[in-house]
Amino acid sequence: MAKLLALAVLGLALAFVGERFVTFRQRMNIPHQVHPVEPPNCHLVPGLDSTVYLYVVNHPHKKSTVEVFRFEGDALFHLKTIRHELLFSVNDLVVLGPEEFYATNDHYFTNEFLAQLELFLDLQWTNVIYYGPGQVKEVAAGLSFANGITISPDKKYIYVAAVTAHSIHVMKRLDNENLTQEKVLHLGTLVDNLSVDPATGDVWAGCHPNGMKLLLYDPTDPPGSEVIRIQNILSPKPIVTTVYANNGSVLQGSTVAAVYNQKVLVGTLFHRTLYCQL
Repeated sequence: MAKLLALAVLGLALAFVGERFVTFRQRMNIPHQVHPVEPPNCHLVPGLDSTVYLYVVNHPHKKSTVEVFRFEGDALFHLKTIRHELLFSVNDLVVLGPEEFYATNDHYFTNEFLAQLELFLDLQWTNVIYYGPGQVKEVAAGLSFANGITISPDKKYIYVAAVTAHSIHVMKRLDNENLTQEKVLHLGTLVDNLSVDPATGDVWAGCHPNGMKLLLYDPTDPPGSEVIRIQNILSPKPIVTTVYANNGSVLQGSTVAAVYNQKVLVGTLFHRTLYCQL
């Protein structure tokens, strides 16, 4: 009897793992083929320009810090290291002012095995943290792999990418810096990092059309790249346009797209960088 019970429990456990594996593959593999979309005059970028201040997410010894730098001419100076118990698995941040920002934690567990299990089981336990003068607090929770984060030009709304949910959360800032969810925009692709066109307010996203190809990299069948633009994201019917798409023959693993003065810069997870004239 004990052996039969043990076999029954084992069978249920294997069935559960099998179901989770199938669901995981479905989340990571978006059922659409990448059809090439390329604006005219696209060129790979040989180098990047400097900025005045630079905030860098760092993970020394598998712990998260935010490193603050300042450029002076051609020199880069380290100003400060920011640590906090709530900033335990930082993926991305958007800066509001000196040492003030919103940041996403992309995992609940800091243990590597548990973090991967969390992703596999699609536990919606990731969050957004506000770090500012005199207070650090959780301002949004219950997200699926919270990743890219950015802010609207008028500073009233925060946009957060939920990778495994294939969506962007639109959140309104309150006077106390808490966030309240306004809407969720489902996009049918794995949304990574976000940026906002300061001139138009359009949201740009670097996306992964096939996440499994990232996890199981094969140079003979590389992961593709996809860039989407979302116009009028606050309206009842935002306009979503695929601006760039490639099957990996030119650009692999696009993570972010940023626009300025009719030019778009596309960065990747481990590959090269592309810029296009719109």
